[in-house]
Amino acid sequence: MHDTIRLENLSIPAVPVATTEFMTPARIQAGALGRADFDAVYVEHPIQDQTPEQIRARADAVVGQLVARLTKGEL
Repeated sequence: MHDTIRLENLSIPAVPVATTEFMTPARIQAGALGRADFDAVYVEHPIQDQTPEQIRARADAVVGQLVARLTKGEL
């Protein structure tokens, strides 16, 4: 969260990606860094025991959100 907020504050698009397990801590951290409006894109937890195909499916499920946030919806 620190790095992505630092990049965003420099006008460099950045999006943190985390699993749903870390949703609350990520939001608390963003608020503590003065960016309560800044949120990560979340994938289902856990990922460590998933096959490459399952991880790819989770990535595919959020890639649209990532592209939209990184391009601010300007494709």
